[in-house]
Amino acid sequence: MSMPDARRQARIAAAFQAACEAELQALKPGNVSVYADGHGMQVQDFVRSAHAAAPWVAREGLGVGARVLAAVTATRAAVGCNTNLGIVLLCVPLACAAGQLDHTGTDDGRAAGVMRLQAALCGVLEQADRHETEQVFAAIRLARPGGLGDSAAHDVREPAQAGLLAVMCVAQARDRIAWQYAQGFEDVLGTGLEALMQGLGRGLSLPDALSGVFLAFLAAFPDSLVQRKQGDITASALQQRAAGLLVRYRQGADTVDAGIREQLLGLDRELKQQGINPGTSADLVVATLFAAELLGWVAISGESAGNGF
Repeated sequence: MSMPDARRQARIAAAFQAACEAELQALKPGNVSVYADGHGMQVQDFVRSAHAAAPWVAREGLGVGARVLAAVTATRAAVGCNTNLGIVLLCVPLACAAGQLDHTGTDDGRAAGVMRLQAALCGVLEQADRHETEQVFAAIRLARPGGLGDSAAHDVREPAQAGLLAVMCVAQARDRIAWQYAQGFEDVLGTGLEALMQGLGRGLSLPDALSGVFLAFLAAFPDSLVQRKQGDITASALQQRAAGLLVRYRQGADTVDAGIREQLLGLDRELKQQGINPGTSADLVVATLFAAELLGWVAISGESAGNGF
């Protein structure tokens, strides 16, 4: 039997807020973190955003679109800028899926838990209709993300013409968050979870493990926010640099080599000076940690260990 709705919502909200705050402790070159502010934003902007959005991310009885719009509206009221649109777009479907399951953790192995969560996730996205697309479009317009540009099909400034999944399938070639919707969150539930558990398995602290998750994403594909704002050449060059850093990061046992840490700090300064923000990769880090909490693999909110939600 599932737990009462109010308790489940509180646990999911706590897990979301904890994932957002934990990501800020990790060194992720080009992103706002405890190591350095950047791009006109500070760590506390992201902390306040997480607190404002969390109840809406977890709010049962609302669909994906309504939760996204409410979370972005609350964030805008709290900090007056776009700190978490990508995070909300990624974490709301995960929260909706977790809310449909008695619990996401299973007794027959981690792979089974991931499959159950992914199946529920795909069901949630398939059910998101045109009205929910309108709500997501409204959230995007309110957030005003950088480098949005115009789209020949399903432009967010125009009335929605299709359900949310169909729209994201069209957008997936130019946006990695849309790609998650179209591909069953394969980056998060595959690359992300694997990198996270590898890092924790070798004895790294959670912040250092999350740095590895970030590098794994940044090395796997060009960051789509960088692509939109600085172009394909810059995004591809950053991807290649991340691949080299990832090799060094994965060397050693239970600590991150001091040399690689200095390289990451140097790249962080360089990217911020140039106004380059690999924000999509950072958003995927939050979603990965949130998914791991929902699955019961980690317990950073004090609520999620053991059997998930």
